[in-house]
Formats: sequence, structure tokens, C-alpha cells
Amino acid sequence: MSLPPIDKYLDALWQTLLMVGVSSLIAITAGLALAIVLHATAPGGLYARSRLHKGLSVAVNICRAVPFIILLVALLPVTRAIVGTTLGTWAAVVPLSANLIPFYARIAQVSLGEVDGGLVEAARAMGLRRMQIIRSVLLPEALPGLIGGMTVSVIAMINASAMAGAVGAGGLGDLAIRYGYERYETRVMFEVIVILVALVSLLQWAGERLARRVDRRRSGSQG
Repeated sequence: MSLPPIDKYLDALWQTLLMVGVSSLIAITAGLALAIVLHATAPGGLYARSRLHKGLSVAVNICRAVPFIILLVALLPVTRAIVGTTLGTWAAVVPLSANLIPFYARIAQVSLGEVDGGLVEAARAMGLRRMQIIRSVLLPEALPGLIGGMTVSVIAMINASAMAGAVGAGGLGDLAIRYGYERYETRVMFEVIVILVALVSLLQWAGERLARRVDRRRSGSQG
């Protein structure tokens, strides 16, 4: 069996980056919005709404409990309706985004919950409106944790994108399945693993460095 040319690796890497990039943008944006609603509507929150909070919390827990491979299949009609096909890189964006939205929402909710309540009360005493408190206090104070959560979520997205490749989504997962598994080319499987490990390591390093830099700036501005 012939090994895939370098162009195959480059195309697969680009497809993975495209899937992960677009899906991460959607999932992090929607997940952060959901986390803000969950935090604000919690008992004692800025917009305390017990029933809404419980309903959203249950929905998030249910969505997080569904394995990605099952979600991938269950969302095929939705994917076809949105993208027009269930195969290819763009088709994978729908289930990838749906899978990571509740995941990041919980991480972001925890980060928002770790903000010192005294800062919120001080902002209220200064006459800031609730949306101003969210923008000027909660989000800036929680930013290092939010960035750390983004890093974890993007890495989880890479893992899920490799799984999506097994069902025709393209990317490095598809390359590993078609050449490494179906054609018994263990070298291809190993090389794909090396690429994925390098990609994850780079993202982890960049995310941690950015979070530390933001944390130092935040601490410096407070000092």
C-alpha cells in the first residue's frame, strides 16, 4: 500500500483547523452567553430567576450527558437542513458546536462564580446597572479562567473533530481511518497522532501563557 503524499496531510490539517476554528468560535460565543444567563439567573444573582435557572441547568446537564458519536448521528437531519449535506468539513461544524456549547457554558459559569462577590456589591453601591456590572466587573475579573476554559474546550474540540472524521467529516481523523486503519498503514496512524499531540501541546502552551498574561495585567491594574 502506498502512503498518502504530503498534500494529504496538509489538506487534512487545514480541514481540522477549519472545523475546530469555526466550531470553537460558535461554541465559545454561545457557551459564554449561556454561562452569563446561568450565573445571572441563579439564586442571589443579578437577575435571579429560579425556574429559568433550573430549567437551563437541567437542559445543559442533559446535553453534556449525550456522547458525541450519538449526538453526531442524532443531529444529521439538523445538519442537512442547515448545511445541505451530512458529509464534509462544514457539516461537522454543527454537531461539534452543539457538543461544546454546554461544555464551555459550565466551565465559564464556574469562572464567573469565582468572582469575589464583594466586587459586585461594591459596583452595585456605586450605582452601576446590572449589564454594566456584567461587562465591567464579572467578565474582566473572570477573564483568566474564561481563557483557560477556552483552551480546554478547543482541545476537546480537536479530539471530537478526529472522531467526526470517522464518519466522513474530513480532517486528520478521516486520514487516520482511511489510510491508517482501513489500509493497515500504522505509520500513517502514528504520524497523525504526532500531529494531533503537537497541535494540542501548542494550544495548551498558548492558552496558559495568555491566561497568565491577562491575570498579571488584571492584578497590576488592581494594585
